Amino acid sequence: MSHAETMPKPRRNVELLLLMLALAVSIGANALISIDDQNAFDTDFWFQSSLLAVAALAFHVVLRIRAKYADPVILPLVVALNGLGLAMIHRLDAPGEDTGNNQMRWTLIAMAVAIAVIWLLKDHRILRRFTYISLAVSALLLILPLIPGISAGEILGARVWIRLGPMTFQPGEVAKITLAIFFAGYLSSNRDLIMLAGRKIGPLQFPRFKDMGPMITAWLVSIGVLIFQRDLGSSVLFFGLFIVMIYVATSRISWVVIGVSLILGGGFVASQVFSHVALRIDSWLNAFTEEVFGRSPGGSGQIVEGLFGMASGGLVGTGLGQGRPNLVPFANSDMIIASFGEELGLIGLFAIVMMYLLLFTRGFRAALGTRDAFGKLLACGLSFAVALQCFVVIGGVTRLIPLTGLTTPFLAAGGSSLLANWIIVGLLLMISHTARGPVDTTPMQPGRTPEAQRAPGPPAATGRPGKNATQTLPDAPTEAVKQL
Repeated sequence: MSHAETMPKPRRNVELLLLMLALAVSIGANALISIDDQNAFDTDFWFQSSLLAVAALAFHVVLRIRAKYADPVILPLVVALNGLGLAMIHRLDAPGEDTGNNQMRWTLIAMAVAIAVIWLLKDHRILRRFTYISLAVSALLLILPLIPGISAGEILGARVWIRLGPMTFQPGEVAKITLAIFFAGYLSSNRDLIMLAGRKIGPLQFPRFKDMGPMITAWLVSIGVLIFQRDLGSSVLFFGLFIVMIYVATSRISWVVIGVSLILGGGFVASQVFSHVALRIDSWLNAFTEEVFGRSPGGSGQIVEGLFGMASGGLVGTGLGQGRPNLVPFANSDMIIASFGEELGLIGLFAIVMMYLLLFTRGFRAALGTRDAFGKLLACGLSFAVALQCFVVIGGVTRLIPLTGLTTPFLAAGGSSLLANWIIVGLLLMISHTARGPVDTTPMQPGRTPEAQRAPGPPAATGRPGKNATQTLPDAPTEAVKQL
């Protein structure tokens, strides 16, 4: 077999074709809504459609230049989801509201930042140098909403926003990225220490107590978010992120058992001590009780109205622009899944969930393909963060679990969430570029560009690898990723 036949294919033309389909879905949804509003193909429609198309194609061009081996499916999936969200938010805008245009502005900003990440981050392994800096940045981001002067105060029962001039921003959305970088760096460097034998109870091998420090710290951080910021969703997200990453790093189910036990124990204590947690659980369990339905605050009216809205949509939905999703409180943010369920029906909602599932699996595939421990853990952690966020939101809207304050990635109104998730997309694309590119067996040399590093060359010399050599994750963690 010739050398040319063994070289991987960039697949950028496949991405371009899928991107055209994604833009057709997004612009088509916006067109249907404009027709229903009797403003078909006006100036705003063409302006917003053109901006989305130009931004998506610019992103594609940057990938051709800087990351030509990146996964060809991730960008089209995200553009389709983001475009559908823009169309629904614009459809839900009341006269005089500007939420749709504001979401469009945040989309352009988020895509520009993701492009900058791809252009400036030559190799994802560079982030490993900032392991403990990422921890410090995460702590700062989580503390910011509590600092007088920049804190936006309590909004809808939570203290998770800061005020930047006329805008509000949620630093915790960015903190999930910096925490993932810290966890990936720490676990890839200290895996052997964490894997030291502990006490075996039945079929489970439990770690030593002194090796549980990182897990206890993560649990305390999540409890702190719950206590001081009154944010149940972020608390679950941060702790769940660490549990999955340490399981992938060690392949020990005992860590999951300990983590779930800490979550259940902390949740039970919180429900007994904090009234806002107790109200959320009560409105979940007794949603259709009359006194719970009309209670303010902490009532179940939002959940019940969302369920009835999805029920009225049936199998095929009422059609975009034909339903009444605006009857549900926060229909363009917390309850946007219910809005889509009403107007697109069960089939349309399943299509959206399937796009999310494809996005998660492509992220996990990048984790399987990359050949360094840090990249595997980072890709897996970032993918799981988006997956867990979707599960928590959709589970809350459908009353599978208590409703939280998290937003649906790429769909719901919210600039900070959109920015953080597009940065995650940029990082996953860079990791997949390394995973799908030519196999490199040589240590990374100081001052050598990633393009030169990926170029075929002689096998690495045997012996101790260089300081910046690519580290591979042993078989056990790879099996853990496969199980996900």
